[in-house]
Amino acid sequence: MRVTSRDAEIFYEVLGDGPPVVLLHPFPVHHMFWLPAADFLTSRYRLIAPDLRGHGGSAPGDGPATMEKHARDVARVLQSAGVDKAAFVGNSLGGYVLFEFWRRYPQRVAALVLANTRATPDTAEGRAARLRSADLAEQQGPQVLFDSMTPKAFGPSIYSTRPDKVDLARKMMRKMSAQSQAAILRGMASRPDSVPTLRTIQVPTLIVAGDEDQLTAMAEIETMHREISGSRLHVVPRAGHYAFFEQPEAAGRVLRNFLDSLNFG
Repeated sequence: MRVTSRDAEIFYEVLGDGPPVVLLHPFPVHHMFWLPAADFLTSRYRLIAPDLRGHGGSAPGDGPATMEKHARDVARVLQSAGVDKAAFVGNSLGGYVLFEFWRRYPQRVAALVLANTRATPDTAEGRAARLRSADLAEQQGPQVLFDSMTPKAFGPSIYSTRPDKVDLARKMMRKMSAQSQAAILRGMASRPDSVPTLRTIQVPTLIVAGDEDQLTAMAEIETMHREISGSRLHVVPRAGHYAFFEQPEAAGRVLRNFLDSLNFG
């Protein structure tokens, strides 16, 4: 399915039937990130998996891909899919988008799953590094970042033993152009501080972390767990930043159990 969201065409896929669950993937892969874990959900839930702008089959639009633009895109996808309210799952960048989506459309959120993400903005050093990477992508192409990021995105357990998973992630990454990569990086560099937002979240929330995540510190995970009242925390063994992709059975079952405990849709 495709839908126009102002300056960008957004691709999304729908799987299964039942209460709606929106799946937002991490940078720089796309919606197929969720397919291994989706096997545990499609018998009970209608999964709506967009490619965030600049990823996969979605265009980057004009200028930086800000969190405001991503959140608006997701709202447009919901409109296209005929969904008023859903449970939302966001991994890394997907989590950044969900903080903005919650600020703008809280009435559309039945529950949240925040995986391998953080509420804090980039430090000055981190912001500068993203902006340098954006410039480098435009100068040398997107592959430079893919090569440096892939070993960090996976936990050592999977990176060293499952080359098939690593290769599939690289294949997803290669769908992204240099223009898209630069737009996404600049948008992430400009994202706001979402820590104050955490205490406003008043829906059931599950926080998922990988015990080998090299990109999101456990202190960040603990901050979200502490600040979101009543939130649940689950740490996936032998998983890194791409926990749902690395360990789809373990993470998928946790997600299914959480969704089954809700009354929505």
